[in-house]
Amino acid sequence: MKRVHMRIEEQLKKRGISKNKIVLGAGVQRTQLQKYCQNKVTRVDLGVLARLCDYLQCELSDIMHYEKQ
Repeated sequence: MKRVHMRIEEQLKKRGISKNKIVLGAGVQRTQLQKYCQNKVTRVDLGVLARLCDYLQCELSDIMHYEKQ
């Protein structure tokens, strides 16, 4: 089944950033971040993704991946 997989949790662990720190720094709600980290988002908010990329100084492809399987 094809799907989009969120890699935010992986980036946070890789960079040693806590969820509390990114919630404050990127201006996202904790419950919203949890859904993104657990791949439970049904509608993606482009503003949230932009803030996460800005805070993490990364590209969208670093926090999202399209799985073709």
